[in-house]
Amino acid sequence: MRLRTKALIPLFSLAIIISSCESDTERKQRLAKEEQQRIELEEKRQAEEAERAFQLEQERIEQEKREEEERIAREVRLEKERKEKAIYDKYINNSLRTGSTPYSSYYGGNSTCNDYGCSEIKVRTSNSDVIVTIKKNDKVVRHAYINSGSSFTFSFPNGTYQTFFYYGKGWNPEKEMKGGEMKGGFITNEDFGKDAPQTLNNNILEYQLILQENGNFSTRPSNPEEAF
Repeated sequence: MRLRTKALIPLFSLAIIISSCESDTERKQRLAKEEQQRIELEEKRQAEEAERAFQLEQERIEQEKREEEERIAREVRLEKERKEKAIYDKYINNSLRTGSTPYSSYYGGNSTCNDYGCSEIKVRTSNSDVIVTIKKNDKVVRHAYINSGSSFTFSFPNGTYQTFFYYGKGWNPEKEMKGGEMKGGFITNEDFGKDAPQTLNNNILEYQLILQENGNFSTRPSNPEEAF
């Protein structure tokens, strides 16, 4: 027992010496520093949690915004498709009688030439309705609707004329053409063709429009800007 007691005395004395090295002021400063560090760490942790929560909320808001935009876009698309289908169902089998002038408010009606010095252009269609426009000096001077499988003859004074063909299926009288300047057009199978300018002098020019396998008539390609 004496040996064990003697061995503990130096260790106890060392602990007293080490403890006595830190003054009361230093201890308070150390504890205050440790408390400040603890507070700073807690504030940092809370700030990080708040930032994560903010980011998650922003992501939730953005997700809801995307979903709402997608919903609206889907509804707009469906409404557009519904309207297009309604127009299609209403007009797909609609046509005008041969000789009708649907653009008379823009180009006037078709006058006839009965005097000497007149020529004619005759257009015969196969299996597509056609709007024919005839231009002189880049101005439409004649036009007419021609049903599939029928023909129509234009007459006018001798001169140089260019013929354009706008064909399709399902006549919609409310369809906007030329950027809204005109109304009336086909709802499907639209295509445009033309011939080169022809000089007529007391003669008859005849066109027979034949639908080819690729869906185009045997005329040169054209477009609405040229035809109208």
